[in-house]
Amino acid sequence: MRVAVTGGTGFVGSHAVEALVQTGARVRLLARDAEKVRNVLGVRGVEVEDVRIVDMRDAEGSRSALKGCDAVLHAAALVEIGLRSDAQAANAEGNRNILGAACELGLDPIVYISSVAALFPPRGPVMRPSDPIGELTSSYGRSKTEGERYARELQEAGQPVTIVYPAGVYGPDDPGLGAGARGLRDRLRFGWPLSTGGNACIDVRDLATLLARSMEAGRGPRRYMAGGHFLPWAEEADLCEELTGRGVRRIRASPAMLHRAGALVDWLQKHIPGFDYPLTKEAAHFVTDSVACDSSETLRDLGIVFRPSAETLGDAIRWLVRAGHLNPRYAGRLGTEPGSQA
Repeated sequence: MRVAVTGGTGFVGSHAVEALVQTGARVRLLARDAEKVRNVLGVRGVEVEDVRIVDMRDAEGSRSALKGCDAVLHAAALVEIGLRSDAQAANAEGNRNILGAACELGLDPIVYISSVAALFPPRGPVMRPSDPIGELTSSYGRSKTEGERYARELQEAGQPVTIVYPAGVYGPDDPGLGAGARGLRDRLRFGWPLSTGGNACIDVRDLATLLARSMEAGRGPRRYMAGGHFLPWAEEADLCEELTGRGVRRIRASPAMLHRAGALVDWLQKHIPGFDYPLTKEAAHFVTDSVACDSSETLRDLGIVFRPSAETLGDAIRWLVRAGHLNPRYAGRLGTEPGSQA
């Protein structure tokens, strides 16, 4: 099977490419920068000879790059929750170009990486892939809900679209230091919010395996939750304290307090050029309102077993130190292991 992959130089995409190559799939990368392909995949010893230079916002270029493939994994997305992000326009246009062209060309399956953000806020104590589309207001949030709406429209029309909903993605080897890695780094440095909610966390390597196993033609429209394990914030703090062997700061804050702080950050971002802080009002709602995800059907259908959170977070912390993103003192004993420091 020849599989076209967008976003193959990103965190999830690069791990997925490695998993696909290991299954024997022939991968064609749709990328904007050939040098970045070599840098990201070459470091991991993954060779992909078929690389097409194209921007997913280029409709004709995207369609041409998909010709001759059997299936597609659409992993490309601009991930940015800040108010000034242009994620909505870029992601929405890219989704329609890639998914629409894949349907026209008869590719099967068409695997689209959505997000639990597309279903946010939760409608109950557990999130499920059958939940209605969410109501986020940031540029990134709207882009995910628009992409979700389009993917579901294609499913309703009978197209072989598989939608995958990852929760927070963690683990080693993140080329772009994404939201999950930054959040873990900052919690280790500044402390854990002891509020409602918690962290639904999936290992990037488990997600890559899930995506590779989704590449099966003839299954029709499907939806897979990729929620990993859910840890309330206090439990995650306890686990990281155990892993690192050092005490971590715990910050008690009510949901209302965090929401007000997020609203203040939104105001500052609007009025102070260059001001950047991750706790926007929308991010505060993710902190306080996140719940567990029901991935039971995914586990049964694809034979996936999520590795323990201790392994995922431990490997992520080791990598943060090794890559120079985290001072070893915040990693405790994980920062003093042989080969852990950059």
